[in-house]
Amino acid sequence: MSLTGFHRIEGAGRLPESLRGSVVAIGNFDGVHRGHRAVLDCALELARSKGLPALALTFEPHPRSVIRPEAVVARITPAPMKARILRLLGFDAVVEEPFTKSFAARPALDFIDDVLVRDMGVSHVVTGLDFHFGHDRQGNPAFLKRAAEERGFAVTTVEAFCDEGGEAVSSTRIRHLLSQGDVAQAAGLLGYRYTIEGEVVHGKKLGRTLGFPTANMVTPDDELLRHGIYAVRLRRANGELFDGVASYGRRPTVDESGNPLLETFVFDFEGDLYWEVCQVTFFGFLRGEEKFDGLDALTAQMHRDKEEARALLAGVRPLSELDLKLAF
Repeated sequence: MSLTGFHRIEGAGRLPESLRGSVVAIGNFDGVHRGHRAVLDCALELARSKGLPALALTFEPHPRSVIRPEAVVARITPAPMKARILRLLGFDAVVEEPFTKSFAARPALDFIDDVLVRDMGVSHVVTGLDFHFGHDRQGNPAFLKRAAEERGFAVTTVEAFCDEGGEAVSSTRIRHLLSQGDVAQAAGLLGYRYTIEGEVVHGKKLGRTLGFPTANMVTPDDELLRHGIYAVRLRRANGELFDGVASYGRRPTVDESGNPLLETFVFDFEGDLYWEVCQVTFFGFLRGEEKFDGLDALTAQMHRDKEEARALLAGVRPLSELDLKLAF
């Protein structure tokens, strides 16, 4: 699939000839956070200096979910959102290499020879110092560099990026913050506000009867984000941006069944958004999910939530150029 010149490619074997010989950043990049940006920015700079395309090589599904299926990893950025962010950063393509148990069992040298050399013809590879690959994680940056010297491509390794407190920025830290509802601190590690992308679907339309019609998205049942009420912005498929307030969870006052539902009340908007793929960006946590004593009490609280969200969103500023592109 191509998005205004950007390619999203399933498997290195499908790489177009025009993208062979690229500078390639390798990693899972779940969250595309500030730690990942150290690797990705290095690859972008090298590509520009060499006049070559910049590619990101990732793995789908997340390798840990394949190796330990009993503990599926909650994704900060599912593949479509990750691709969107990589495009905004300036990459020419993302290659999503299918990750299976048989792929994990392949020797590290096979990954180099088959994927990097044969399928991609890489000229330069950029990884983090913690990059491991191949059967039993036998491959590491030192192994990769030795093999690269014999095969005629270059390797750059990038040290772990630490935040202002000296702690390494990691996807694990960000997942923990999101599970606590701390979207503000998570944004500080991501370098942009956490965003969910999804198709707007029909709901029970209870919000409409209460004066709060919502755009509803069904989300994966992975419990990544704390259930509760958030100040958000919604971006339509056509690029229009609206402030709003969103409820994420199982709606304990009216219905606790099914997967978590993201219900966004969009300020100053008329019409419907059904079947549009929209992005909802989270700016602040307002309160936890509550079960109210009837719909009147729920409606009164929704009015308070609306005003609190408006006040919070009135003072927000972009955290970065990427945040500006995503949520402003």
